[in-house]
Amino acid sequence: MPKLLRVALRRWWILLLAAAPLLTLGGCAQLGYYRQSLSGHLSLVRSAQPVDDWLAREDLDPELRQRLVLAKSIRDYASSELKLPDNDSYRRYADLKRGAAVWNVVATPELSLQLRTWCYPIMGCAGYRGYFQPDAARELAQQLRQEGLEPYVYGVPAYSSLGWSNWLGGDPLLNTFIRYPDGQLARMIFHELAHQVAYASDDTTFNESFATAVEQIGVARWLAARPDALREDELSRQRQDQIQALLKTTRERLQSVFQSTASDDEKRAGKAEALARMRADYETMKRDQWGGDTRFDRWVQGLTLPALAIQGSYTDLVPDFVHLFERQGGDWERFYAEVKRLAKLPKDERRAALARR
Repeated sequence: MPKLLRVALRRWWILLLAAAPLLTLGGCAQLGYYRQSLSGHLSLVRSAQPVDDWLAREDLDPELRQRLVLAKSIRDYASSELKLPDNDSYRRYADLKRGAAVWNVVATPELSLQLRTWCYPIMGCAGYRGYFQPDAARELAQQLRQEGLEPYVYGVPAYSSLGWSNWLGGDPLLNTFIRYPDGQLARMIFHELAHQVAYASDDTTFNESFATAVEQIGVARWLAARPDALREDELSRQRQDQIQALLKTTRERLQSVFQSTASDDEKRAGKAEALARMRADYETMKRDQWGGDTRFDRWVQGLTLPALAIQGSYTDLVPDFVHLFERQGGDWERFYAEVKRLAKLPKDERRAALARR
């Protein structure tokens, strides 16, 4: 086989795998899933144009212009100060004309916080499965429901191809998050770039918690020189942290119920009580501490068992990664090298090493 053809086929296969935010079933379903993943990702990257080309347009919406200029400076900061990959990712912009980049499906058994996983070659396994069309995500959710699982479908503003599509221009900035508040925009860019640094093929919680730790440390530093943005971000961040603490407490209550020797009917009652208490505690917190702020209402009220499970993967190991960063003297390159080393270990060894103090 000619070398150029081999390279082209290898690139096609890598892109196909990387473009699928999630993993696969077998047979025809497998081929169909890969097909929608590849076509969806190619459509997304082909619609993107360099940020400088957008900024050169005289008719560009002024607000979008301001957001792109800001995103450009955030992207430069990510590589110069946080030592995140200096490549083409997030240096182009695309308007997808929709509210999400992909729609993810997660699922758990009725009485467990253990996420269903999907696996495919090279990339390993993950506790979620993504689609470029919401109808396809809802169809899978219905299938999982018929299997006795509890599914949850949610829109995702961005995903990472782990840097494997940089030869096509990289992962772009998107309309789905470009108008986020300053701190939130920086978090999104830092988080997704962090996925290009290290990836454990069998550990969603390791991967997402690492990226969350990078975004938290990085944004704190980025905001330090921007007092106006810092004040705006602090209130939102404080309330999000309070919600995450509430969700963690709820997961712990549910885990206690599920691991007990109670009957399934008793566990169902305990599950319903824990979820009802979560919502009641949220209402109390909103009333007594937030002055009635309703911005999180719809999201909190819609939380289900699988939604709580996937949320944990983004936060559960963050304190361990922050401690690891401190153990590396706050040196980004040393920190990344250690995370890469851990990612190659068996999962149990990885978790034990990460938790070491």
